[in-house]
This record gives sequence, C-alpha cells and structure tokens, in this order.
Amino acid sequence: MSKEHKVTELEKTAREWLLDRGVTIKDIADLVYYLQAKYHEDLTMEHCTENVNKVLKKREVQNAILTGIQLDRLAEKKQLEEPLQSTIEVDESLYGVDEIIAFSIVNVYGSIGFTNYGYIDKQKPGILEKLNDKSSGACHTFLDDIVGAIAAAASSRLAHSAAGDSED
Repeated sequence: MSKEHKVTELEKTAREWLLDRGVTIKDIADLVYYLQAKYHEDLTMEHCTENVNKVLKKREVQNAILTGIQLDRLAEKKQLEEPLQSTIEVDESLYGVDEIIAFSIVNVYGSIGFTNYGYIDKQKPGILEKLNDKSSGACHTFLDDIVGAIAAAASSRLAHSAAGDSED
C-alpha cells in the first residue's frame, strides 16, 4: 500500500466518521461563512466548502477527527475508566484536552485560527449548537471543538488566500 493511498484512506475514514456523527461538509462550510462573510463581500458557499475540503486533506486534522470521535464514542458506551468517563461524559469545563486537540487543527493555518476558534466556540452557531445539546444522549465533547476548529482553520486558510498567501 503506497503512502498516498494510506492518506486517502485516512481522509475517507475521517469524513465517514464526521457524517456518522451527523456533521456534513455543508455544516462546517456554514460556520466558515458565518466567520468570514463580513470580511469578504463576494464570499460564496462554494468557496467556503472548498476551504473546508482543503483543511480535511491535512493528516493532522484527520488524526484529530478520528481520535476525538473515538473518545466520544467510548464515553457514550461508558467504556472509559473513572474519573475520565464522567469528565468526558459531562464535558467538564476544566478538562481542556478537547480544546488541545482542536488547537492542533487550528494551528495548521497560523495564529489567526485561534481568534476564529475562540469566537465560534463562544457563539456556538449552527451545527455547534446541535452538538452541544446534551439532551440528545450523544457525547460530543471532542467533536464540537473539532468541528469548530476545522471551520476556524478553513476561515484562516481563506483569509490567507485573500491576502495573496499560497500553500506549498
């Protein structure tokens, strides 16, 4: 199996797991639009989606998605040991590891991502509001931060490209 094929398989799995947890690319693109529309008068959903897809091609993003979703799933099944089980299950505010995983995504496109992430994490628009609804019985302690971080990274990528920066 070639290195390129492994990356493609990893990305495919990350995308499938997002969908399985109820998160679409459109949901994340909506967050990018929410973050960037006032700065780009000609911003389209297509452009937002393109930037989300570019972020999802990054291996560190794929690894963060799989790690976070796996921990959320284990918490739902009550398969973690205490005190970690309760901490993740209730999304303990002082835990912070969920944000650390999100920061690994945010950092992919530079420091502007931290500002975007902080803002969207406080506002919780769109899919983030749904992921934070504890009444569903689902655990999204990691996923809500990961989705917000992907949107923040895509927003940062968009801002960099608008400024004329390009990726290698």
